[in-house]
Order: sequence, then structure tokens, then C-alpha cells
Amino acid sequence: MTTRSTQRLTVAQALVRFLAVQYSELDGERQRLIPGVWGIFGHGNVAGLGQALEQLGDDVDLPLYRPQNEQAQVHLAAAYARHRDRLATFACTASVGPGSANMVTGAALATVNRLPVLLLPSDFFANRIPDPVLQQVEHPTEHDLSVNDIFRPVSRFYTRISRPEQLLHALPEAMRVLTDPAETGAVTISLPEDVQAEAYDWPTALFEPRTWRVRRPPPEADAVAAAADALAAARAPLIVAGGGVKYSRATEALRVFAERFGIPVSETQAGRGVLRWDHPMAVGPVGAIGGTAANTLAEEADVVVAIGTRLADFTTGSKSAFPADATVIGLNVNPMDAHKLHALPLTADARHGLEALASALADRGVGADENRRERIAGLKQAWDAIVDDVIAVDEPDDLAQGEVLGMINEVFGGDAVVINAAGSVPGDIIKLWRPTDPRGYHIEYGFSCMGYEIPAGIGVRLAEADPTRSIVTLIGDGSYLMLNSEIVTAVAEGIDLTLVVIDNHGFQSIHGLQRSCGSPTFGVELRRRDPASGRLDGAYVPVDFAAHARAMGAEARFADTAEGARAALAAARDAGGVQVVVIEVNPEKRVGGYAFGGWWDVPIAEVSDQASVREARESYEAGRRERQVPFR
Repeated sequence: MTTRSTQRLTVAQALVRFLAVQYSELDGERQRLIPGVWGIFGHGNVAGLGQALEQLGDDVDLPLYRPQNEQAQVHLAAAYARHRDRLATFACTASVGPGSANMVTGAALATVNRLPVLLLPSDFFANRIPDPVLQQVEHPTEHDLSVNDIFRPVSRFYTRISRPEQLLHALPEAMRVLTDPAETGAVTISLPEDVQAEAYDWPTALFEPRTWRVRRPPPEADAVAAAADALAAARAPLIVAGGGVKYSRATEALRVFAERFGIPVSETQAGRGVLRWDHPMAVGPVGAIGGTAANTLAEEADVVVAIGTRLADFTTGSKSAFPADATVIGLNVNPMDAHKLHALPLTADARHGLEALASALADRGVGADENRRERIAGLKQAWDAIVDDVIAVDEPDDLAQGEVLGMINEVFGGDAVVINAAGSVPGDIIKLWRPTDPRGYHIEYGFSCMGYEIPAGIGVRLAEADPTRSIVTLIGDGSYLMLNSEIVTAVAEGIDLTLVVIDNHGFQSIHGLQRSCGSPTFGVELRRRDPASGRLDGAYVPVDFAAHARAMGAEARFADTAEGARAALAAARDAGGVQVVVIEVNPEKRVGGYAFGGWWDVPIAEVSDQASVREARESYEAGRRERQVPFR
């Protein structure tokens, strides 16, 4: 009889040892799956995971990073994972109660965007003896319910470890989900604070290095044939490229496919940059915040090839951007996404799917339509001229946000990584930014989460292999006020990061939407409360963002003219450390919309005493009737 080799460790110590020897592999490239842990300690984890990381972290090369906010650390891990093509991420730990609950927003963002993050929230005592403990939320009839149950709907995998040996089966399942391109998202392992400190005799095999190969599922032959038949008969096909093209490293396969068959490539937020902006087949963004070239081609399309995209409402114009009778081909590794819009599903890895489709089309004798190439070129040229006009500075002393975005692109170049998530910037930058590298455009728009931007900049900088590459985080003043604390983290870690704060005095994206819905200005701008009206409609609140950033250790500059902005941006580009550039813009100078037939469905109040709201409702109902689409 063979005696099993064991090692006596606490649950937390075993977890640290295990995470340090997990690897991912894609196309022969092997790397650490969990290169470090981000955490804020409290009574729920300082004596468990905190002790384990202090004792073992240096020995196993699993460093601890300390953020200022638990939500921010999850955003950082998600951004890191995205920039690493989902092949690596961080673990995040937090204490019982509010600390762990703070991570829920980050978990939702990761899951919506199909990005792997490993969450290790602390939980109340499994033995229930000291009950209730500090920060425990009690339920009168469900004694086993804890705050951490809120992670269930926003996690792709969730488990609570109430006995040490449960970790033996939970950990492999967690790693499987993290590395599965179809299932990945937030993975949550809830750790009661007493269980973290319990000892167990672990099999030493648990701590042997393991490589998780990221699968590339090939498409089924019948599905390829159906998709190829549809494309062979197409008069005006259009590709909609999403983030899945980047994660599967299929950008080159897409370029070859588009050139060979003359099919234009439009992009989602996550897919922006799959082709260089100046590539002949790159027609720009599509949908509710799309451009004239892509949206014209979308209106004409008879076959739409959706590759690696969730087909969210901005991309589909609330399902009105494409003709109702257009055939949709869903090339996606995730079956749920492949079937959307009643598509012909081509459930497969994006690169394998494109290569199989190219072969099938070649067998059918399909080639490019030169007349259509000319039309695509004409539409693209016209759209490029519109962008040139928008980013050209009109009044140097009264800047528009679109002009500022153009200046940032000009100063830092299309190879820089530009980061944003919320406010009015995403709707503008997808039209105006001219990326020259697939990883150069990093806009989180699945959850569009305010506060993502600064921690994401840290995550991308840590993930980026080239230390000379510029990382530029764009953030509105509203988002800055929500989660600016990670400037301190960037300073502490010696991060080289440029943060551009666009000050337009409040939530101007929603302000514009509010007024388009017929409502007067209310509660969205950053204004003082007027004693006479009792409302927030007084003067703008003056916030010195540059002084605030300096107080947290950054080097900061302010500009409100074109000359000053260019100088400040160039100085930030050439300097190291955390650089903050604050640029004031005119909130009324907005980038136009180019959605044409596509729209974004935002219901207007059906009854109101306000004539402007009633008028907006009438317009909404007319638009909804006009854009009514068959059941999809």
C-alpha cells in the first residue's frame, strides 16, 4: 500500500501555494495564470490570507498589491486580463461585509465583458459560534445566507468553502472556468474567516504546476457550409467585429478574410482597432454611436457576420441597425452569443471559424466585388473627412471634447493604449480615435462603469510588455470624483500613467440624454444648490482637479486652450510617473450622432404635465413604429 504524501497547511496557505503554480497556454505560449493578489485586509482575512501571503508570497512569487478601494482592484484585474488576451488575471481578496460587498460591481463588469477575475471574499464564521460577527448581515429565516450571496448572479462560478477539503475540488473547477473562452468571467470563492485559518493535510500533488490549455474549438462542417452558402449568395455582406476577435488573436485572419472577399469590417467598442483605422476594409463603428460609413453599409447589408460580439443594443441600434430580413451569421465561441438575433450559429473559435469560412468560400469560387470595393472606399473617405472636421480646433480658447480627443490622439499616436469606460467620451472616441494596434483601444462598454478608468490604467500598465508604450486614461470629471483614490496606488507602485481629466462640469452625457427626453436640466450637472429655487441649478461647483491630483502625489497640469492642452499633453507624454492633465471643455459643444436608421431605445414618460416631455414621447412612439423589427 502506497502512503500518500501530504503537507499540513492552513486553507489560506494551501490556496496561496496552489495559485502560484497555475499556468495558462494558448498557441504554445505559457504564462502564469495568477501572477499576484490585490487585497485590502480586515479582520476577515488579515489572519488568514494575509498571514499566508506574508509567510509564503515571496517564496512562491505571489506578490501582494494594496489598492485603496475593493471595487477598484477588481476593475484593475479585469483590465489586466483584457490586455493579456484573457490568459492571465489577478486574485482579489477583501474582508467580511462592506469590503467584500464592494467587489460586486467589479464582478459584474468582468462577467458582462467575459473577462476572468478571481475573487476571494471573506465570509462569516462557518462554525456559527460567534454569531453575529462584526459586519455580518443577519437574515431572520435563512441562517446560512451571507452578504457574499450577492456574488451569485454576477459570477460565472461561485462556491463557499465551509470545510477545508472542499477546496480540493473547488480550485480546479475555478481554474477551468477562468481559462474557458466561452464561460469565463468572475470566479468567486467565498472564504469564511475561521476556515481560512484551519489546517488540513493536503496532498502534495495539489501544489504541482498545472497548465490550463485555452481551447480553440473548431466549427462544425454543416455550420460552415450554411454560413458559406449565405455569404456566397450575399450582395452586400458586412462584418461586425467584437472583442472576441482580439482575444482569439484572429486580427490577422480577419484582415486576410476581409481583403480576399472584399467584405467591409465594422466594429463594436470592444472590437475597435481589429484593423488599422486606415485599412481599406475598416469602415469604423456601427450602431447607435456608429459612423456614416459603417451605418450606411449596415442599412444595405443582406448578410451580417457578427464575430466575437455580444450584439448589445448600441451595436444593433436596439435591433434596428440592420435590415429586418438580413441574415445574421454568429461566429462566436459562446453558444449564447452565437445564436443572438436568430443567427445562423457558427459556434467556434474566431480564428478557426474565419479560416474555415475562407476555405469554404474559395471552394465555392467566391471572390471580391470590385465595384463594391469602390463604394466602400468612397464611404470611408467621406467618413474620414467628417472625423477630420470634428477634431479640427475651431475656437482655440473654447475647446470641444471632440477636439481634445483629436489632440490626444495626435500627441500620443495610434499605438498608445487609450482607456475609458463611461460618460460622453465612449460615444465620441469610438468615432474619432484612430487606432493602429488592436490593443491600443481599451474602452469598457459592456458595463460602462464609472470609476473603471484609473484602476484600468494601472492594470494595463502592469500587463503591457513594452515599458515605453504610452498608457492614456481618459476620464470625465464625474467619474474622477467617484473613484480617484487609485492615483495613490499608481504613485505607490511607481506606475507610468497619463490621466487626462476632461472637465465639462458634471454628467454631461446623461444631461444631453435628459434634454433629448424632453426633461429640463435636473440633477446631472455639478452645480451648487440655489437657495432661491431649492434645486441644484446654481453656479458650477469649482473643483481644482489638478491640485487634488497633486495632493495624491501625481504631477498635474491644467489647460483650457488648444495651445495649453497640446503643451500639457506633450509634457505628460515625455515624463515618467503619474501625470495628470486637466482640460476644461465647453459642455455644449458635442460630437454629432450618425446613427441614421439605427437608434437607441430609451422610453419616454407616457404621461406628463410638461409639454416638452409629451412632445418627446410622440417622437419616441413615431420612431418606435418606424423602426419596429420582426421577432428576433
